Amino acid sequence: MTMPPIADKELSMKRLNIALATLLLAASSAACADASTDFAALLTEHWEWQLASSPMMASMIGDRRYNDQWQDRSLDAIERRHEQTREFLRRVYAVDRDALSAADQLNHELFRRQLQDDVDLHQFRGYLLPFFHRGGVQNLENVTNQLRLATSRDFEDWLKRMAKINVVIEQAIDLAEAGRKANIMAPRVLMQRVPPQLAMQLVQDPEDSPFYRAFTSMPDSVPAEDQQRLRAAALQTIEKTVLPAYKKLDRYFNGKYLPASRESIAQSALPDGDTWYEHLARSFTTTRRIRGEMQAIINEVGFEGSFQEFLVFLRTDTQFYFDDPDDLYEAYLATCKRIDPELIKLFGVLPRMPYGVKPIPDSIAPDTTTAYYSRPAADGSRAGIYWVNLYRPEVRPKYEIEVLSVHEAMPGHHLQIALQQELGDMPMFRRFLGFTAFVEGWGLYSERLGYDLGLYKDPYSRFGQLTYDMWRAVRLVVDTGMHHKGWTRQQAIDFFKDNAAKAEHDIVNEIDRYIAMPGQALAYKIGQLKMLTLRERAELHLGDNFDVRAFHDELLGGGALPLDILEQRMDVWLTAQMKQGDAARR
Repeated sequence: MTMPPIADKELSMKRLNIALATLLLAASSAACADASTDFAALLTEHWEWQLASSPMMASMIGDRRYNDQWQDRSLDAIERRHEQTREFLRRVYAVDRDALSAADQLNHELFRRQLQDDVDLHQFRGYLLPFFHRGGVQNLENVTNQLRLATSRDFEDWLKRMAKINVVIEQAIDLAEAGRKANIMAPRVLMQRVPPQLAMQLVQDPEDSPFYRAFTSMPDSVPAEDQQRLRAAALQTIEKTVLPAYKKLDRYFNGKYLPASRESIAQSALPDGDTWYEHLARSFTTTRRIRGEMQAIINEVGFEGSFQEFLVFLRTDTQFYFDDPDDLYEAYLATCKRIDPELIKLFGVLPRMPYGVKPIPDSIAPDTTTAYYSRPAADGSRAGIYWVNLYRPEVRPKYEIEVLSVHEAMPGHHLQIALQQELGDMPMFRRFLGFTAFVEGWGLYSERLGYDLGLYKDPYSRFGQLTYDMWRAVRLVVDTGMHHKGWTRQQAIDFFKDNAAKAEHDIVNEIDRYIAMPGQALAYKIGQLKMLTLRERAELHLGDNFDVRAFHDELLGGGALPLDILEQRMDVWLTAQMKQGDAARR
């Protein structure tokens, strides 16, 4: 048997490999297409279910299919919707996210979060608080401001809704009464605003009812004979259904609900109120995203145990700590040297003033934070200083060195503050003006820039970055908890420990700082979120023309600013950038 030449064998193998690769690619593409098709169908199914379940939402976005209906707010219907939402969530989790396109992966994440948040919130029974002082069941006529009333059919549908207002009010009373019995009550200071709103419904003549206003100036697109018929039907519906329903609501609200409303304004006054507030804080401050990313790293390193056990592992395992203060100090120095050459990737303008790294004095080290920054002298006689705490190195984790350095030194506080002092065209007070939400918001924003600077290669360092992000989100909870909600110092410490991998010694010092400086800790996350929003807006509108260096230069170019003024400044810049892009394309 004659053997083929070696070259022919290699060529045959290459062809075989190409064929196999082509088949695998085709199979992968088909799987991706199938997954995307199935996921798109799920999104469509949920959207249609949401519109059918929320008729007013459908009407307000222009879908008229449910214009004659209200949402069923009975307790049974609320429970059914909750179970249906859980089923949608189960199906979302069953989707193979990795088989989706990049765009659909984002859609999947956002959709999952929306459903998960709805499911999680249900446990607190917020639906048992049906009254809202800024509008609601007491003035349902106002929904016509969000409806399209242009045809006879539109008015007929609205009449059908008006004829069911007694059901809407009955369901609201049922929910409120269930809330009263469960001690889930709204604050009295807010509920005292409702009776005057209700009083506007208690008219003697149906023509004086707020519900009749929509019929007094009907558009010409409604034929005259229809207008006359619709007005007569409206007066009858108001007299027979609307007015009796509101009289019943008035009796219940003023006679039973308002006297039982709570004196406290704090969420903690409600059953499971602390947990409820924590859920809301996580939702509003995006800490659920942070927690999810933390869990992904825990999975990546193969840790088998709970989230809390992983935090204990980080706090206690000797691999994450130095024994010698000098080794800890050298690690800070080395990190800063790695950062500085990379800054030109993100900034067109860098400060002329240098900075140094020094140990926090021994006299204050035991009682102060992990690190802080001091600005340079105005006359250039003193550099900026990044102060690091070397006291008890065995409680100062290695995985926080990188994130701490980008916050306190470069590109965080030193870059921003030194640049501000060097703004020669600014009056002196502007060069030293400090708005905490800007200054600390920039520091927190800078922590994410560490990825662009080549940091956080180690999964534990990435966990350290997330820990610092979580830490600032936790601040929103513990600061308001202690100063507004009556939390004890120990409650604040425990909450912090349960959600971030900071060492306990640092946590105690941080909590004591928040006690001494009420409200200051809230500024970090608020400022960061605003800056992230401004960047996302610029990236969206500029697309490929977005220049991160130009964005950062503009963001810092006016010095520290209140967030509303910063947004105005960046909007002006963005408009100019968009015009330049349009001009270049012409």
